[in-house]
Amino acid sequence: MAVVAVATCQFPVSAEVGANLRWVARQMRTAATRGARVVHFPEGALSGYAGIDLESFEGFDWTGLRRATGQVIDLAEELGVWVVLGSAHQLGRGHKPHNSLYVIDPNGDIVDRYDKRFCSGDAAGCSGDLAHYTPGDHPSTWEIDGVRCGALVCYDYRFPELYREYERAGVQLVLHSFHAANASAARVTAIGDAIGQELRPCNPAATFTYPGITMPAAMTAAAASNHVWISCANSSARESLWPAFVVRADGITVGRLRRNRPGVLVSTVDTEQSLYDSTAAWRRRAMDGRLHSGTLVDDPRSSSRTDL
Repeated sequence: MAVVAVATCQFPVSAEVGANLRWVARQMRTAATRGARVVHFPEGALSGYAGIDLESFEGFDWTGLRRATGQVIDLAEELGVWVVLGSAHQLGRGHKPHNSLYVIDPNGDIVDRYDKRFCSGDAAGCSGDLAHYTPGDHPSTWEIDGVRCGALVCYDYRFPELYREYERAGVQLVLHSFHAANASAARVTAIGDAIGQELRPCNPAATFTYPGITMPAAMTAAAASNHVWISCANSSARESLWPAFVVRADGITVGRLRRNRPGVLVSTVDTEQSLYDSTAAWRRRAMDGRLHSGTLVDDPRSSSRTDL
């Protein structure tokens, strides 16, 4: 039986590594007490998120971040839990760091590191994530108690090809870390005005913003079309644009925290549970380029597309 208890965490991520570490340690202990096997944190959970929580990595204390990461690793071993930890990963030769998720096992070993592949920003790398981070080049998969897992970070959600890639690899649970938070109330209002406040009734969401509307919808679609469970961890720093939640493989949300408040959501992922999957018969064919169901026929009434 392939079952794993996942703790999806949110707290007010900040530029203070020490404060972030205290939140991470506290929520790891809470998750372990509640029976979680894997503890999943937001994007930049330990380091803070450049461009939002901190202005840049200029003068950043990388030694202190490594020390804090070591404490998380030690605590994972002490508690006997897996940890998927959002942080920055320093590179050499003056290169910008990766925006990463460290995958830490219950033995206190880093078994993989996922580096955010689609960093937001312009082609020149002068805006968004690309002003602060170097994009990654690989998927990351690993197994927990018979459940095949994969990792993604925030803006990656805009690229459904990444979910298809994981479906091909047999991934059953995606740990998708976000940082859609620490926005001023004025910024939230400005985004809503840009969308058009008259459209608010048509777009019920935690916040009337692009992430608040599109991200949960995209996670529902990704889960249902790929038949994969998704844990969505987010920062709760005000204003958080949506609260952390978990989506089942049939696209149904099974749990959600409260926006702007720290919390730990523990969900049981049972990959052998019988769930609705309307695309099962044709998904792999579509991924292989056969973009129809059933059997085609050779019929002139079919091939002629301008006749009645």
